[in-house]
Amino acid sequence: MKAVFAAFAANLGIAVAKFVAFLLTGSASMLAEAVHSVADTGNELLLIIGRGRSNRPRSEEHPFGFGRERYFYGFVVSVMLFTVGATFSVYDGVHKILTPEPVHSPWVDYGVLALSAVLEGFSLRTGVREANRMRGGRNWASFIRHAKAPELPVVLLEDTAALIGLVFAFAGVALSALTGDGRWDGAGSLGIGALLAVAAAIVAVETKSLLIGESASTDMQRMILAALEEGRGIMQVIHLRTVHVGPDSLLVAGKIAVRETDSAAQVAADINAAENRVRTAVPIATTIYLEPDIYRPALADQADPSIRAVLRSRSPGSPGSSSAPSSPRLPHHDPPTAPKSPDNPSPVGTPENPSAPGNPSTPDNNSAPGNPSTPDKPSTPDKPSTPDKPSTPDKPSTPDKLSVSDSEQPSPSAPDRPTQHQPPT
Repeated sequence: MKAVFAAFAANLGIAVAKFVAFLLTGSASMLAEAVHSVADTGNELLLIIGRGRSNRPRSEEHPFGFGRERYFYGFVVSVMLFTVGATFSVYDGVHKILTPEPVHSPWVDYGVLALSAVLEGFSLRTGVREANRMRGGRNWASFIRHAKAPELPVVLLEDTAALIGLVFAFAGVALSALTGDGRWDGAGSLGIGALLAVAAAIVAVETKSLLIGESASTDMQRMILAALEEGRGIMQVIHLRTVHVGPDSLLVAGKIAVRETDSAAQVAADINAAENRVRTAVPIATTIYLEPDIYRPALADQADPSIRAVLRSRSPGSPGSSSAPSSPRLPHHDPPTAPKSPDNPSPVGTPENPSAPGNPSTPDNNSAPGNPSTPDKPSTPDKPSTPDKPSTPDKPSTPDKLSVSDSEQPSPSAPDRPTQHQPPT
């Protein structure tokens, strides 16, 4: 607000000086500049009033407070710039062109314009210094476009328009004095009116957007998302909505993914912890609403701005940073019990059942050689299997059966054929 008070004091002094110069010289450009300064003085007064009224406590009729009164008074400033400043300057310029009058004592105008330039420069320098502490690495156009407080952009636009308007006024007075043609003075007034109309349009567009409701900046949304998904009770945010209910007050609403098996007490504890993290990271997040839900990727609408805000706010490489929705990142709880094997009552893959699939066998659980229940048992070194006769581990050998050579074994195709030849007939 320091820049607003500086601009108010400067414009008040400039307005008085310009009116005195107009009464002495009759310059249309000087009159237009005097009206311009009066409008600027009234605008700063409106901004001060809006700032004071926005600090009123919340009520039942206005449960989110009165922060948007600052936006409303900023919009009234744009109306003042257009109606009082631009409209009057254009009217006076047209009148001077149609009925030109000579400029008397132009040196008075020059002196007042020089004094006005000094005071406007002082006001602009104060606004620039205050804005530099807030805009970071952004350029001036981006700062004015994305600023959430209307006062600084209004002051910067007004002071810039005032300095350019002083150039128009100086040119109009000088050309009228040199040529003796009062229409140049009227042309200078027209230029000031057009300049004020442009400034009023910019202020109106920006304050209208704030009145409707703007979301938090991209950096602030990223901080909110990180605060929600970090910590012990980490949750995935399904969608996120933010809106400024005032320059220093932010409403955060989001839907978070939870397990179907989570208890209500666990969900409430995770939400409370997440809200505390958000308020620590973003102190202006005064109102937070989080809704638990079961995440269903098939129902995610990629065109929903609230879902796009989540995907954009995630850092590269984190879940959900791609265009397609990722599987939910749920709170860290104890893992569920693994399913049990049908042949073993112990859970599969647990220390109580080291022989289950997925666990290496231990020396205490090795199968004995020759055990027919171990089909995966490798062949013993003293009885290697021959290439043309695969081993049959499932059929244990009979101890009292004598083994014969391959030439003495009966043919598999004729097992009942006798081994002696019959004498010929």
